Amino acid sequence: MAEQLTALADDRALLGRTSTAERVSDILRTRIADGYFPPGTRLSEDGIGGALGVSRNTLREAFRLLTHERLLVHELNRGVFVRVLTVEDVEDIYRTRSLVECAVVRGLGEPPHRLEGVAAAVAEGESAAAGNDWKALGTANIHFHRELVALAGSERTDELMRSVFAELRLAFHVVDDPRRLHEPYLARNREILRALETGDQRAAERLLQTYLTDSLERVVEVYRRRVGEQGAS
Repeated sequence: MAEQLTALADDRALLGRTSTAERVSDILRTRIADGYFPPGTRLSEDGIGGALGVSRNTLREAFRLLTHERLLVHELNRGVFVRVLTVEDVEDIYRTRSLVECAVVRGLGEPPHRLEGVAAAVAEGESAAAGNDWKALGTANIHFHRELVALAGSERTDELMRSVFAELRLAFHVVDDPRRLHEPYLARNREILRALETGDQRAAERLLQTYLTDSLERVVEVYRRRVGEQGAS
């Protein structure tokens, strides 16, 4: 925990002069998504509040916001913990992803579309894979899907999926073989981008739906095994 708190102290500048619970929750959400606080970690009010230089009340409100987003869980007489997802949680996350992401691609309208962010995420993933950085590849894959959602130009949809993707990262952090989990989808990202660049939205939606179905099966298979191993240990 000491290492995480040292890194968290570097985020104090992001709070600006007014330390609001929303800004604190943004910082903690990012750190949870990046794996600084793995699932099951107990979050220390004193440690995190001291690292960020915020009051106990502000931090508790930030915890409340993240609990509402299902990233944290409060256990009576024990404290606040980073949530450990169930297999059913993972399935529901993918159900939501399928509904939203495919609808965004389907409703894009006439090309051309602003695909710079999508293309940058694909390049980010290819660079991570070339460097054998499989955790970074997982991050790049999330960025790819975040940029797909952003094509809708809807702040509400972006906000909804920000929480969904943060939850998804909780599942990724439990898996012990990120290369097996993420590498097969790198080429698919490029295929979807190519379909969008050529204006073939129906093909892009079809590729995306198959992608999400296959990804769900793989993640659930690995996640169920990994959670079972941890429960037996």
